[in-house]
Amino acid sequence: MDWTPLTTSDQINQIIQLSFQTPCLIFKHSTRCSISTIAQHRLKGQWEWKPEEVCTFHLDVIRHREISNLVAAQFAVEHESPQVLLIQKGACIFHASHMDISSEYIDEEIKGLLHALR
Repeated sequence: MDWTPLTTSDQINQIIQLSFQTPCLIFKHSTRCSISTIAQHRLKGQWEWKPEEVCTFHLDVIRHREISNLVAAQFAVEHESPQVLLIQKGACIFHASHMDISSEYIDEEIKGLLHALR
């Protein structure tokens, strides 16, 4: 899984624009949280999507808290960490946090989304 670091506010607008062509997944990760580390390993170990199918972004909430706050505000999702947000057509269509983060749940959402687009 290739994560693009999310480090600037300009990237949020880029993600919004990109999400009109390709679903985008943002993973908000805290380097100080063991649950966040577990969630990250679960995603990496079970991820089967190709970069051209789903663009993935990694947000270090400790280093970039202001970006995390902007993501929460932009997509109207209360900040949590760890957290994943699936962005399609400029909106958050799925989000999960803590131990609810699962490749299985994300896979179901992406498959449903791609099926609806066909």
